[in-house]
Amino acid sequence: MGTEYLHTMVRVKDLDKTLEFFKMLGLEERRRSENEKGRFTLVFLCPPGQDDGRADVELTYNWDGDDKLPDDSRHFGHLAYRVDDIYAMCEKLQNAGVTINRPPRDGHMAFVRSPDNVSVELLQRGDAKEPQEPWASMENTGHW
Repeated sequence: MGTEYLHTMVRVKDLDKTLEFFKMLGLEERRRSENEKGRFTLVFLCPPGQDDGRADVELTYNWDGDDKLPDDSRHFGHLAYRVDDIYAMCEKLQNAGVTINRPPRDGHMAFVRSPDNVSVELLQRGDAKEPQEPWASMENTGHW
């Protein structure tokens, strides 16, 4: 069978805040495990209809905190999700206080960051949308 993609693991500092962020992106909790001995929680999320385990994001939350987490997780790269309406998704995230680091000026691609600085790429399903304001003239904020 060869190599098979399983999941992407992301360490998180605030599980509830991070879950809320990924739920705004449309992901659903597929399963959760609590490990009393290791003092951590694992939460697996996936897009609706992709609950076969091949599109999972694994959130790892250490109950006693994790001081070793970097302030900027750039070494990780990014997660990528295709969305039905990139403008509506960016507006929803922005209204919830999420910074749009790379606005969808081209009607096709945007980048945001989770509460734990994980870079998330959003791609428009199908053809790019026609450029529209406020996105078309919005500058980048920070990095992604």
